[in-house]
Amino acid sequence: MSAVALPGQARVAHRGLVTIAIMLGTTMQSLDSSIANVALPHMQGSLSASQDQIAWVLTSYIVAAAVATPLTGWLAGRYGRKRLFLVSIAGFTIASLFCGIAQNLAQIVIYRLLQGVFGAALVPVSQAILLDINPREKHGQAMAIWGAGIMVAPILGPTLGGWLTDTYNWRWVFLINLPIGLLAFAGVLAFVAETRLDRARPFDFFGFAMLSLGIGALQMLLDRGEGNDWFSSSETWIELCLAITGIWVFIVHAATAEHPFLNLAMFKDRNFVAGSIIMFAMGVLLYSTLALLPPLLQGLLGYPVVTAGNVLAPRGIGTMVAMLFVGRIAGKTDTRYLLLFGFIIATYSLWQMTSYSLQLDVWNVVMVTGLQGFGLGFTWVPLSLVSFATLPPHLRTEASAFNSLVRNVGGSLGISIGENVFDRTWQTNHAWLAEYANPYNMMLHLPNVAQAWNLSTRASLAALDFEINRQAQMIAYIDVFKLLMIITAAMIPLILLLRRPRQAGAAPQAAALD
Repeated sequence: MSAVALPGQARVAHRGLVTIAIMLGTTMQSLDSSIANVALPHMQGSLSASQDQIAWVLTSYIVAAAVATPLTGWLAGRYGRKRLFLVSIAGFTIASLFCGIAQNLAQIVIYRLLQGVFGAALVPVSQAILLDINPREKHGQAMAIWGAGIMVAPILGPTLGGWLTDTYNWRWVFLINLPIGLLAFAGVLAFVAETRLDRARPFDFFGFAMLSLGIGALQMLLDRGEGNDWFSSSETWIELCLAITGIWVFIVHAATAEHPFLNLAMFKDRNFVAGSIIMFAMGVLLYSTLALLPPLLQGLLGYPVVTAGNVLAPRGIGTMVAMLFVGRIAGKTDTRYLLLFGFIIATYSLWQMTSYSLQLDVWNVVMVTGLQGFGLGFTWVPLSLVSFATLPPHLRTEASAFNSLVRNVGGSLGISIGENVFDRTWQTNHAWLAEYANPYNMMLHLPNVAQAWNLSTRASLAALDFEINRQAQMIAYIDVFKLLMIITAAMIPLILLLRRPRQAGAAPQAAALD
């Protein structure tokens, strides 16, 4: 087993092949966070499940990944990054195979749980490896490659999932992982070197149990809250109490334990803490808009599944273009300026989305989503760089796991907030617009209007209610976009908390695998 090279001692052999191998595994995991969404209706009929039951296909994966992600740092230290990565790829690939051949709902939920458990370590370990095998002056390019897999894969997931489901069937949404997983496993086995082990650090079972309880209950609350009518349900209150108790006990335990489950040293770094807060907000923005746009295009504007996926594809293209560009200039300019520019672009794109209407043009969607992807691409790479720039290399794996955790929790919270605000404002707007549907509204007596919406016939009343619903939904979507715009703009002042990273030549290079 080879050890980690000290800074500047050795060049990394096969850096390109290492990058390809770990990015295959990372992209596979990121893709599965969204690729199954469009296939749910087909799975529902095939597995004879209700709409509420089939939602567990998504929920089980999210909850399992959230609980398992904090384990990454300790497992990497105890068994080594390479072993952990290999086991994660193998487990994720086998679980994908079982998902593809599942015969009933119980089986696919169990296999999705396994996917979440094994896939949890892929993203944080890949980020840590990329930072370690590249010198400081190439961290920007490395994070651009890594960010493309993390951000573009979930964006393009619905497009690929829709095509696979329409062309073949929903099972290929999972079976497509087999060749990717085999290639990734072979590449990691052949080219990635092992890291030093840290067997002296004991496993904090109590800390892990409390953190798992808190995070798992919070994820359940966010995923099931809308279906349970939020705090009208006793289940929501139980989950809230468990989440608060678990997280609070974990914080107290971590502050007093000799060997806490999470190394608290990483929270002494101001850049990492501020970067994690901003990453949380980015999770809200990324996943909430991903959840809102497909139903807007398909349900309200009547786009077919494949067309809706194609219209949203420019968002991923914009992200890739931005990352390729910013990866080259990140080491030559203050990354905080790049971060500021990205947030301004993302905020502007959301402001543009507040002008959407029922007469929305396809090219308007393409331009605005592409612009939003471009802005997100400009924020991701600088944020990854500045968050880890002042963090000691030995904390990178654990810090990457925490970063992934807050991003996913932010995404779950963003989806829940978006759906809740949409439903509430939809109902409010419907009631407000319905007030004008009365015989005393002179506009309804105009010849063309009265012919279509005659208040004296049931068919006309049904048509009028249908139109009121459409208008109320469109206003509700606009209200959610306004809220997301405010959240995104509110993150801009946090950039002031970030310290400027040292230039590449001013400090020793990061440790690299030999």
